[in-house]
Amino acid sequence: MCYGYGPSRRSLLAAGLGLGAAALAASPAAAAAHPHRPGGRRHIPPSQISMQLWTVRDDLSKNYDATLAYLAEIGYPRIEVALGYFGRTAQQLREFLDGLGIRATSSHDGISPDAAGLDTKIQNALTLGQRYMVVPYLASDSLDQWKTWAEQMNVEAAAARRAGLRYGYHNHAHEFTTDLGGGRTPWDVLTAELDPRLVHLEIDLYWAVTGGVGRGARDPVRFALDVIRKAPQRVLQFHVKDRHLDGDMADLGTGTIDFRRIFDKHQVQEYIVENDTPDVTPEQTSRVGYRYLRKLKY
Repeated sequence: MCYGYGPSRRSLLAAGLGLGAAALAASPAAAAAHPHRPGGRRHIPPSQISMQLWTVRDDLSKNYDATLAYLAEIGYPRIEVALGYFGRTAQQLREFLDGLGIRATSSHDGISPDAAGLDTKIQNALTLGQRYMVVPYLASDSLDQWKTWAEQMNVEAAAARRAGLRYGYHNHAHEFTTDLGGGRTPWDVLTAELDPRLVHLEIDLYWAVTGGVGRGARDPVRFALDVIRKAPQRVLQFHVKDRHLDGDMADLGTGTIDFRRIFDKHQVQEYIVENDTPDVTPEQTSRVGYRYLRKLKY
């Protein structure tokens, strides 16, 4: 079954996860507001900064070309494709992006319904020049369903690897909070069943921290770091998305997540700016996010 961006992507905060402001306010991450923390020597190479197009979907729907043009003007060298190609073929999109000086290095695609769908997905990724293809969202209360999805992803990942692509999974919060029976969570199933030789993880830091809050973690950032540290699969990509005290998503540097602390412990190959609900406009979120990652030292 193929899952894309379902309504749950924007409604999980209200889905009974217990994400009150007080829980995060009590955490060390909230107490040490990262935008004001000085010091640090390392920085994120500009070539590793990307934009998840879900963030700018409203602008894409109005003027796809102009939206990609302003991302190029801001300085983004990479994008992560979402929501299709807006009437273009993969080849046409590649030519347009080449003209802007942007690479589509990653994409969000659901599990393919059949072998033909998988072949098309892989061929499109190769045409665009991608390095990664990532499953963005799966949700079920069934242990068997999660095992089936893991098996399907292993099959797809093997095909992707033969084509020279890396295949990954992107988390939300419910993977950490859904009880499938006996205290076992979807994350337990995925990290046990996904072949670490074939499947990597794209950790969404907002959702990992939110999962920690939902689990009652005293230190939600430590929870996220433990998620990264304990997974057998390699973490190659981050979705870098900030969090207000009330649990809402925030533009980078305006919330409570201590990204310096996370990046100091684990570096990845792509740092992908995202905010499902831009604070003002998608373009401003894009500018704020790029500037934050360019200036951040840790």
